Amino acid sequence: MHKRDNTKTMKQRLSVRAIINQDGKALVLRRANGRQTILGKYELPGGKLAYGEQPEDALRRYLHDDAGVHIQSAQLFDAVTYIDHDDRDIQYAVLVYLVTPVSENRPIKLSGNYSKYLWHKMSNIQQSDLTDLTQLLLGIIQQEEITDKSSISLSKKDDKNTSQDTLTIYSDGGSRGNPGPSAAGYVVLNYKQEVIAEGGEYLGITTNNQAEYQGVRVGLEKAIELGYKRVDFKIDSMLVVNQLKGIYRIKNRELWPIHERIRQLLTKFDKVTFSHVQREFNQLADGMVNKTLDAHKREKVADAESDAL
Repeated sequence: MHKRDNTKTMKQRLSVRAIINQDGKALVLRRANGRQTILGKYELPGGKLAYGEQPEDALRRYLHDDAGVHIQSAQLFDAVTYIDHDDRDIQYAVLVYLVTPVSENRPIKLSGNYSKYLWHKMSNIQQSDLTDLTQLLLGIIQQEEITDKSSISLSKKDDKNTSQDTLTIYSDGGSRGNPGPSAAGYVVLNYKQEVIAEGGEYLGITTNNQAEYQGVRVGLEKAIELGYKRVDFKIDSMLVVNQLKGIYRIKNRELWPIHERIRQLLTKFDKVTFSHVQREFNQLADGMVNKTLDAHKREKVADAESDAL
């Protein structure tokens, strides 16, 4: 006779929260609805993921719908597990992002879920005014020193590079067909945000993801050629950013060789960071990809015409 297992299985859910900095102050929103334990308390923007939703898409949705904020860049800062006090059968994995909005001067527009917002120094917020989850997250942030390892800082400085020995590289890759004719491209900026180099490489028939990785590879090779040891990459693929950081596992074996090549190149640098930007802020590198693909297409046409003669 089989015994019945009465052990409850804890449910797991994924949630996202945003840290938005303005002059050293974080944005918090006061709940206008919800259960009693969170009603009237302040929390960081964000919430639970919908079924099948990607974390970065959920982050974008919550910030837009609840605060009228559009994201310029978002960098994963930490991942925290949390047991819901109102339902201890639920464990949340909370992904905390450091977010730069498109415009800091754009007014906050609250949804019906919130009654008020504050830009407040974390040290001045009374713990009793915060939800339990927000207390946990802000406590972790206060304890962990945020240095220039993050492209977005909670200090008075934002993600602009001020070090003269640091390059900013926008990289991209694309495939016309996925898989199809592909190319990688990059644009290199100095500390003054002036373009000092750009380039592209035709890759043959590959996928979009492979091309995105190749964009990082050619960017690193250019940085080595220029003699720099510190690089801040800007990439519009959140998947590639999180895989390079080791947050997401690489399940596609076709990406393993190029990923290993990038790891080898990284050993030649003192510091390399990877930050996510929206596609509209990566137009320069995207332009190099298309320029390279168009040039290869013209070469094929010219070769075909030459063979026909």
